[in-house]
Amino acid sequence: MPELPEVEVTRLSLADRLLGARLVWVRLGKPLRWPLGIAPQTLHGARLGAMQRRGKYLWLPLLPADGPHVTVPEEPAPNLAPGLHGGPGLLLHLGMSGALQFDATLRWPWSAAGAAPDLPPLPPHVHLQLGTDQGLLGLHDPRRFGAAVWSAAPDQAPAATLLARLGDEPFDPSLTPERFHARLQRRRCAIKLALLAGDIVVGAGNIYVSEALHRAGIDPRARADRISRPRAAALLAALRETLGQAIALGGSTLRDFRDVHGMAGAFQQQALVYAREGEACRRCGATVRRIVQGQRSTFFCAGCQRR
Repeated sequence: MPELPEVEVTRLSLADRLLGARLVWVRLGKPLRWPLGIAPQTLHGARLGAMQRRGKYLWLPLLPADGPHVTVPEEPAPNLAPGLHGGPGLLLHLGMSGALQFDATLRWPWSAAGAAPDLPPLPPHVHLQLGTDQGLLGLHDPRRFGAAVWSAAPDQAPAATLLARLGDEPFDPSLTPERFHARLQRRRCAIKLALLAGDIVVGAGNIYVSEALHRAGIDPRARADRISRPRAAALLAALRETLGQAIALGGSTLRDFRDVHGMAGAFQQQALVYAREGEACRRCGATVRRIVQGQRSTFFCAGCQRR
């Protein structure tokens, strides 16, 4: 499943390509988890604003066609802010195996608005296409667990409903070690499961939680409410370091994740414990073990990760 790094890599890949583009036509394929919520043709003519991220969701603002000119930044910046802003837009989720695909060679002049002009059938597993004057954006999702939902604003339903239960953004400055520790004290389950739940901190999926716990020296079976303040601070720092490194390396490609350029992520090649069962720990030399927690594989080193 694409996690926070993969979603952020996707956003960065599109940030300077879609900003200011005019939406010429919209096509829908087979239904996803939730309906779009608006007639596709009513979106024609809108300009695309700066794509934002909240957890594993992407927010694509739709600006009025006659609105002010949108300036494209020279260098897209990482989206580390905790909230979304803007008026109407599309809330996108990549589901279990989805990806956004972009082709800048396919462009349509604004005069073609109103209907998709002489287009071939939608490719297999493409469930949403946005034709713009800057290129073609498609949501490809073989398992159809993804989503594309229109909302009048990110703080209104249905977007607000879907975002309501998300935990803190890992890079949000307001997520202090004290706040993180206080939230862990409310959970009486294994620390690995507490972090995967997404209501304490968002976007830290299975591979990244395993890696962060190893970097912090914490056994994944340790009770969350028994993690001390110093260890909580070390774990938060390890989460940020792990996720930041993953973003820099283009995320992880275990099966089918690709960014909008078709490039695979490389973080999995740098993993210290994930998917390394039976190999030597790169820190202490002990054997990396694998256990199952919450039906997910957990990799850890009993030599340097303590309860």
